[in-house]
Amino acid sequence: MAAYVLRAHLGPLDPLPAAPAGVATVDLMAGERSLAHGIGRVMADAGRLGMAPTEVALDLLILGVLVYAADTRIPRAAFAQDSWSREIRLELPVRDPARWTAAGPLLQRLLRFLSGDIWEIAFRPRPARLMDLAPQRPLNAPPYDGVCLFSGGLDSLVGVIDLLTAGRRLVLVSHASEGATSDSQNQLIEVLNKQFGAIDRLRFWIGFNKTLLDRAGSKEDTTRARSFLFFAAAAFAASAIFDREVTITVPENGLISLNVPLDPLRLGSLSTRTTHPFYLARWNDLLQALAVPARLETPYLHKTKGEMLAECAGQDLLRLALTSSMSCSAPTKGRWVGRPIEHCGYCVPCLIRRAAIAAALGNDPTMYTLADLRAKGLNTVSSEGRQVRSFQLAVERVATHPEMAAALIHKPGPLNDPQNDLEQLAAVYRRGMAEVGALLEGVTAGPT
Repeated sequence: MAAYVLRAHLGPLDPLPAAPAGVATVDLMAGERSLAHGIGRVMADAGRLGMAPTEVALDLLILGVLVYAADTRIPRAAFAQDSWSREIRLELPVRDPARWTAAGPLLQRLLRFLSGDIWEIAFRPRPARLMDLAPQRPLNAPPYDGVCLFSGGLDSLVGVIDLLTAGRRLVLVSHASEGATSDSQNQLIEVLNKQFGAIDRLRFWIGFNKTLLDRAGSKEDTTRARSFLFFAAAAFAASAIFDREVTITVPENGLISLNVPLDPLRLGSLSTRTTHPFYLARWNDLLQALAVPARLETPYLHKTKGEMLAECAGQDLLRLALTSSMSCSAPTKGRWVGRPIEHCGYCVPCLIRRAAIAAALGNDPTMYTLADLRAKGLNTVSSEGRQVRSFQLAVERVATHPEMAAALIHKPGPLNDPQNDLEQLAAVYRRGMAEVGALLEGVTAGPT
């Protein structure tokens, strides 16, 4: 099967030959010099904060947008020989093709690890009249000393509280996606503003018409490469805080970052690798190769979610904002049966959330569709019981043979970078599984 080719086009000033069969073109211009698909909007928002990104960071964001388009609009079932691994070729104009071409093999390795697809990326020069798309930098650098990813989840809430309590001057970076997540972000910002004063945030409204690549409206639901766009957005923001190297904080607990498969069928990209240590290390290599003065850090890599909550610097604020955070992987799935947007209570992120709150805070005020895990036997043929039983088996395996943790943490991907402390990673995996195990004591799940 031939690769699906997706090429970026910078409008009338960027002449391209007609697309041959099997090649789709994404026009990135909304006007002569205005970028489309949300890029121009976030550039304007950044300008209002006194931020002006570098040209290479803008190219990185454009690449992130193209990766996101490919990932969400090229269906695996139709364009993968094994119904999973797609062959995708991206072609885009950049300001410095030589620098980008040199970074190409690193990019392709990074993306293949993340999504399980085979990526090829080709670069060409921007048109002469579009060599300078980023706005001119102001005389004074903006008043920030760091960037923090802000998803609206519980981990990101803890991360922001800890950083702001420590006196950091942050700009938060969010991706405005489906309504439930955006609502959580807005509700949390309101609470945080009352505590810390007005907090500056860049929201990336990146989206595409469902018929972007196909008149029938092709769509892919796995979105494994979405975090590439998130990190590209954070690098875009970090590059606009000039005169210093900027730390991009990625607030994620160690159990989720490692994301060890719960069962043998969840190998590779069937388990997400959004913040896996190998992936983040390659991102830092990429930022260095592109001369973007920023670095991704995961300060909670050696903590469970429960430990993050217990050690949060603002306990009263955490409890106040807790129910506004959103952890569920699909909070709108109950709408088909008349349920409101809420946590399902039985997906993997919900179970880890429930376990962490029980371990750290005791009482959990979150509304769950499945409110009581012990009220009835859970059917493993359905989604309500499937993840619970998978967790129970994995918890039992680690509890019975704790030494296996040292091997299991390597299942999702390599951990051979010198900065990785394998003993601490194995330990946080054991403690994280024990947290979930405590939640599931007395819960019954099986086929019915």
